[in-house]
Amino acid sequence: MRKIVLSKQAATALQRMPQTDAKRITKKLQQYSVDPASLANNVKRLQGSDHYRLRIGDWRVIFNETGIVIDVVKIAPRGDVYKEM
Repeated sequence: MRKIVLSKQAATALQRMPQTDAKRITKKLQQYSVDPASLANNVKRLQGSDHYRLRIGDWRVIFNETGIVIDVVKIAPRGDVYKEM
């Protein structure tokens, strides 16, 4: 199991979004930390970047993987997540 570290922006986004979405995102992140292959079709590497994106409904989670740590950089709706990247 990998350790999940949320950035300040990601933690704020989780607090401000609807509770059902926050629970779903948290569950998927935990699932990915245990077994990355289970969500392989929803995870892609971003072009020109070391970041990955996890697709969860209309939400996108941008993260880096370094060894046993998953650094969650940003959580935002589908249309806004790639701005300022």
